[in-house]
Parts: sequence; C-alpha cells; structure tokens
Amino acid sequence: MDEILIPRPAATVLPLRDGPKGFEVLMLRRNLRSDFVGGAYVFPGGGVDVADSGPPAERLVVGPSDAEASERLGIARGGLAYYIACLRELFEEAGLLVVCDADGHRVDVGDPEAIERLAAHRRHVNDNSLGFLDMMAEERLLLDLRELEYLAHWVTPIGPPRRFDTRFFVTLAPSGQIATHDAGETVADTWVRPVDALRAQSRGEFEMILPTIKNLEEIQHFDTAESVLEHARHKVQIPRIEPRIVLDGDAVRILLPGEEGYEG
Repeated sequence: MDEILIPRPAATVLPLRDGPKGFEVLMLRRNLRSDFVGGAYVFPGGGVDVADSGPPAERLVVGPSDAEASERLGIARGGLAYYIACLRELFEEAGLLVVCDADGHRVDVGDPEAIERLAAHRRHVNDNSLGFLDMMAEERLLLDLRELEYLAHWVTPIGPPRRFDTRFFVTLAPSGQIATHDAGETVADTWVRPVDALRAQSRGEFEMILPTIKNLEEIQHFDTAESVLEHARHKVQIPRIEPRIVLDGDAVRILLPGEEGYEG
C-alpha cells in the first residue's frame, strides 16, 4: 500500500479592496512550470514555517494571542503561526505588507522611499538572504493581525504528490501599496470581482482549483470588502473539508463531505 502523505500546515489569505463595481480580491497566477497547480489562479499563501511560531514571532505582532488564535482555529496550540504565515506570504508573493507601529497605528509604507526599500527587502526575503522577522525588526514594524479573519479550512485529498492542511483568511489590502507578483512562483496578478472570476472559470478562461472556487462562491454575493470580513468574523462553525478523489468508470470525480459516495 502506498504511504499516505501527511498534509503540511498552510495558510492562505484573500486580500480584499472595494472597487467601482463592488469589492475585488487579489489573485495570482502560478508559474506554468510549478509542480503544484501550475497555471492556476490562486490567493497568496503557502506552508507555515518554523519561524512563524514561537516568542520571536509573537513579539512582532499586534492582535490575538496564540491561545486566542488557536481557539478560533479549533486547535490546542500554534494557531498564531497560521496568522503570521498569512501576512508573511502576502508580502513574499504579492508585496503587500499589513503592519502597524508600536502604538498600534496602521502604517501603509506607501511613500516612494519606503516602497523602494521594501522592494529590496522582499527580494532578499524571497532568496532567503534575509529573514522576514529580521526585516520586520529592522523596520521597527509589527504585523497587524487585528483585521485578519478566519474564513475556511480545506485539506488536499489523498492522491496528489503534495498535500496541504490549509486555513483560509480574509483581510483588507493596505490602501497605499501596489500588489505585484513575485515573477517566480507566480507570473501574473489581478484584482477581480469574485463573480467575474467564477464566470471566467466557467468559460475555461480562468483556471482555478476547487477550494479557490468554493471560497469565491461563498463571498461573491457581498457588496463590500468590509461585509466579507464581517461575515468571516461571525462564522461559528468552520468545518474541515477534505475532498475525496474517486474513479467513476474511466472518469475521475472529486467528492465533498456529504455528497453521495463520499463515505464509500
């Protein structure tokens, strides 16, 4: 029997902003050569790193404690690392930094000098010559987790060569910054209304995987970015969703919990 891979803890964030025709979400297109969902449009995110947890990381945030974050995620401990990983990945993959100063005042770091300096920091963080938390300490900034809200929990089904146990979050994008893909793992970036992304996907013009589609479907009917955050903030039960891959004759189907055949 083949060994069943244990899913790696991961965190993904849906950055939101209000647009002229309704709120928009930032999506990135993965490199076509990627060994994981190459060519698909995704939200910024990735694995939770060791450096995302522990006292050094916790001292550089404003927002929930580890106990509070863990309770929200329904785990015994280590919940804060998912929140930190979200905003670290948002900076690494999209260049957006959600931060505040020591007094808790939001800092947009949008002036030309700061933009140039942080762009250099981002290159060094992405080539592993600078630690993300070291950069935060050098800039005397704190990650602002106060408007990072937990939305969904998806686990990659058994079968693919890489599996993730992913918590999805939503947050407001910092208004004074411009999102840009990293030209490595991702090759394009776009702000899009969820309804437009779903329509493009149905036409075969916008490739997305199932968790991405389902998260967009959940929030597409809201009018503003803030209303999406409010929705996530007041969710009581967030189920763990692990699809199953099943053979149906010569075809492959993906089943969700509760669908006929899922327990078979």
